[in-house]
Amino acid sequence: MSVGVPAVVRAERTKLWTLAGARWLLAGAVAAQVAVGAAVAASVEEARAPDPVRSSLAGVWVAQVAVVVLGVLAVSSEYETPQIRVTLAAVPRRVAVLAAKAATVAALVAGAAALGTAGSLVAGRLVLSGNGIGLPLAAGSTARAAAGTVCYLALVALLALGIGTLVRDAAVAIVVTLSVLFLFPLLGLVVSDPAWQHRLHRYAPMDAGLAVQATRRLGDLPVGPWAGVGILAAYAAACLLTGGAVFQARDA
Repeated sequence: MSVGVPAVVRAERTKLWTLAGARWLLAGAVAAQVAVGAAVAASVEEARAPDPVRSSLAGVWVAQVAVVVLGVLAVSSEYETPQIRVTLAAVPRRVAVLAAKAATVAALVAGAAALGTAGSLVAGRLVLSGNGIGLPLAAGSTARAAAGTVCYLALVALLALGIGTLVRDAAVAIVVTLSVLFLFPLLGLVVSDPAWQHRLHRYAPMDAGLAVQATRRLGDLPVGPWAGVGILAAYAAACLLTGGAVFQARDA
């Protein structure tokens, strides 16, 4: 008897929500967004405030680590126990299993990211106003930066899910995912050629994805705000497709 898609999604949601540490990871992501964003905003002075919105959203740099761990654990935790065999016995269609995991991870992370983003903008406005710096919450550019931040964290979670499906080992998958995110920015610090620096920042998943947070001097960006999100989405899709192909081919 075939299990319907809604039932598969409900099962994956239940498994992820009851996973040890899942709620703490989501709560940690929200807290990191607000706390780090407020701390960065507090360090901004009026004389050097290039982009107060982006400063207030800087907590995403830390929050994404919790999101990566959650995305990896969504699949790797089943390989640490016989749970994966139970899952595949109930739902032999592996594509449906991975799609349900992706939908569940993206929805939970997006909800937490929306809460953390709203909190960081409110906290940033309160902190910046004390320094005489305005933060226009109702501006279209601020709304775009906020929506883009939510998309960024959801896509990072899907990137981690794809790598976790491919690797299966939690520790290795987390290291690989964080390397994919942080390696390009680190290379940009050691590469002296301006042309290569531009390429690295343009096509790096983290640099490109976070371009959506910019609200000022958009012409100086190596890639447009939403185009950068598209580049990150391409990385996430490639990892999910590769992980899905391997998942489909192997025994369990």
